Amino acid sequence: MTNNVEYKEIMAFHPGYYIQETIEELEITQEEFAIRLGTTAKTISKLVNGEINLSNDIAHKLSNMLGTSVELWLNLQTAYEKKLIEINEARQLDQQKSIAYMIDYKYFVDLGLVTEARKIEDKITNLRRFFQISSLDILLTPDFLVNYRTATQSFNDKNIINSRAWLQTAINIGRNMQVANFDAKKLKSYLPEIRSMTLQSPQVFLPRLKEIFSKCGVTFVLLPYLKNSGVNGAVKWINKDKVILALNDRRKSADTFWFSLFHEIKHVLQQKHKQIFISGQEINTAYLNEQLEAEADKFAQETLIPEKLYQAFINNRNFSDPAIISFAKQIGIHPGIIFGRLQHDNHLAQNRGALYKVQYTIIA
Repeated sequence: MTNNVEYKEIMAFHPGYYIQETIEELEITQEEFAIRLGTTAKTISKLVNGEINLSNDIAHKLSNMLGTSVELWLNLQTAYEKKLIEINEARQLDQQKSIAYMIDYKYFVDLGLVTEARKIEDKITNLRRFFQISSLDILLTPDFLVNYRTATQSFNDKNIINSRAWLQTAINIGRNMQVANFDAKKLKSYLPEIRSMTLQSPQVFLPRLKEIFSKCGVTFVLLPYLKNSGVNGAVKWINKDKVILALNDRRKSADTFWFSLFHEIKHVLQQKHKQIFISGQEINTAYLNEQLEAEADKFAQETLIPEKLYQAFINNRNFSDPAIISFAKQIGIHPGIIFGRLQHDNHLAQNRGALYKVQYTIIA
């Protein structure tokens, strides 16, 4: 080891550095210095090499021997430790820059969650504080929030970092929202009304949707999509009486929004208090329960378009725009959702129904 550490322009001097200078000024050996100080040569050697901290006893003996104060030597030890922390922080900041560059900092500024910053070091500091983590490296820690099975070409480290960043954002916002205690029966009773909202504009249905969720003990967090997160929505229980349901405008189309909403509602009704559900086309978590996911998908499909009615429509093989619009009116749902389902099931070309597929955009 060494009795001084340097990183960039930061210098940290161990008390042993000054002990070594003193020995040289006295023109004696470490062994003689140790005898005069009343300690062992091994202790002096370790101090000079920065291998051990300066003890109160040695500080007291140095003050007696050299006519200095005890505080002088203890302050040197404290100053050294503070500088080491500063050096360690500088090194960590440099190591975390690669992660910070993967995160769209402006997203969090636009939401009013962090202050504007130009220096990458300041951005790192602000993001760590907001995410309540000691290092941005933690965003890649396997067990942090969601344990992804593996990084793949379609869902890599950048996606993992940003999906966790988005999820933590939803959690932070949701924790501060006040809602009633969770009531599954009440939530189920509101499902028909929520379904009818597909025919309304966001300006009309969003306030009412938030009101319904609040009455049922569901904290509804609606956020813009965070670039590279690959997330559509998530469900996390804060406690047995409060659950967060978070959605974003990743795909922007109304049919995706409503399917995602009812998918997450089913996860809420499953009441798996210790499990975080996070939804996205490429996402595959270690906690993924295929049965629960299949239940959520089926629930969303059945709630929006009853399966028997859908199969009857499919069997007619008439996928003209008027037929689709008529079917949508028959079951009381927005036609864009029918177009989206038919395209998902490969009954309809992707370029069909553009006039009926409403786009939603969440503004920060």
